[in-house]
Amino acid sequence: MRDKSQVVLPLDLGICIPEGDFVFKVAEICEELDYTELLNTYVRKWRKVNPITLFEILVFGYMEHLYSGRDIEKACRTDIRFMWLLNGEPAPSHATISRFQDERLTEAIEGLFYQFVEKLYELGEVKFKNLFVDGTKIEAYANKYTFVWKKTIEKNFTKLEKKIEGMLPVIRERYGLMDNASLEECYNTLLLQAQWINLTFAVGKGKHKTQLQRDIELLEGFLSKKGEYLSHLGKFNGRNSFSKTDVDATFMHMKEDYMRNGQLKPGYNIQIGVESEYIVGIGAFSNRSDVNTLIPFLNRIKSHTNRLFERIIADAGYESSENYLYLEENGQECFIKPTNYEISKKRTYKTNPYSVENMAYNEAKDEYTCPDGRKLKFKRETKKTTENGYVVSTRYYSNDKCGRCPHRDKCHSSKNGYRTVRVNQVLNEFRPKVLEALTSEEGALLRMNRSIQVEGVFGVLKEDYGFRRFLTRGKKNVETQFFLLAFALNIQKLCNRQKKGRIGRDLFPLNAS
Repeated sequence: MRDKSQVVLPLDLGICIPEGDFVFKVAEICEELDYTELLNTYVRKWRKVNPITLFEILVFGYMEHLYSGRDIEKACRTDIRFMWLLNGEPAPSHATISRFQDERLTEAIEGLFYQFVEKLYELGEVKFKNLFVDGTKIEAYANKYTFVWKKTIEKNFTKLEKKIEGMLPVIRERYGLMDNASLEECYNTLLLQAQWINLTFAVGKGKHKTQLQRDIELLEGFLSKKGEYLSHLGKFNGRNSFSKTDVDATFMHMKEDYMRNGQLKPGYNIQIGVESEYIVGIGAFSNRSDVNTLIPFLNRIKSHTNRLFERIIADAGYESSENYLYLEENGQECFIKPTNYEISKKRTYKTNPYSVENMAYNEAKDEYTCPDGRKLKFKRETKKTTENGYVVSTRYYSNDKCGRCPHRDKCHSSKNGYRTVRVNQVLNEFRPKVLEALTSEEGALLRMNRSIQVEGVFGVLKEDYGFRRFLTRGKKNVETQFFLLAFALNIQKLCNRQKKGRIGRDLFPLNAS
């Protein structure tokens, strides 16, 4: 029997790895990056594994669909490709890997990612021309039964305040306190009285409690609940829910609803921008809808690249007047599908005389005329300032004499008896221009590529990479994990495009199968 314990000379592990393996490309790309920001997170020199090596291991681990620290640790001890990346350094423990990812890498990963995007630009793969934007919901690393709802907290907080208001006058009168003494003042005063008389608090069943002790415990309970509710209210940040185990996660409907019961799960709305099949922008949001994510997402890309994409292509979920105004201000061509795009192509919509889009509008008199000749006159205008500082105005038109109209059932279903029309002038101004761009040959090409490229990326990540749930908590850590995924996907995409000779091709032609 062959002696397997015999001493052998050190072996160049690279010889044992097949030529063209992704690990070589990972090492090549990662070696060209500037790690100053990452190294600055260390106060003193690292003890075991070089942070640059750890980063390479993480990126390659994600390429191999290994997302947990324990799986990557095992690979470092058993997989020759990971050993080659270590280059003689000891295999890191899962704790070291997790700490590096959650504590060190969070501050530097975005800068490293956009360095790689810049490399792709130098290679001619990214041209900052067509940005395809889309979002998807990915489940958070949180228990689905740890939800906190805003309406419930507000309701319970109101009930608590009523209880406090009803009980405080009794407490003030009982102990001779001032009429304006607050809950905190009453509680502190009662505690001082208990200390003054050396009150011994009764604990346990069958123990008699004095009136003072009962009142102290009552006020203590009020203060505790009030603090809890105020803490919860401060965590919503414009949302209607959050998870106790991951405060940044919001309860959302997921596409992967296998039971088809509309169950809500804690998750993040992940936004990505894609060009030439590469991910060039990432953002994790707590918003359930996409419409309010576009502007901060584009601003984030701009702040890191100092460049603007010429065209923005997105689906109907991103249409809003402020998004149209933002793109116009920045000189970017808009290819955002209007919300009524699909229905507007139907004959019933085009020929419906009662639709406000098909009604005659008199600009001089600022009024609409319905098919029956009734005038819908301007009544009022509301203005709302968005989070991004844009003023959105809505104008209301109505006719108070619609009650006897024989066609009211075809026109509207209002309970008050008359038709009211809401008009967003900004949308009305932009929609014809956007529709013209979308229905052109170029627009058709971009619409097809949006569904192929950006939706295709999500398909690869969820199906091929098997990534359907985050393994870390908090918005920063979630983004770090997705940046690593994007790094892995982009390197793999670059390798595959080089092998297939598709370098420099940014769009699929319309006749592509």
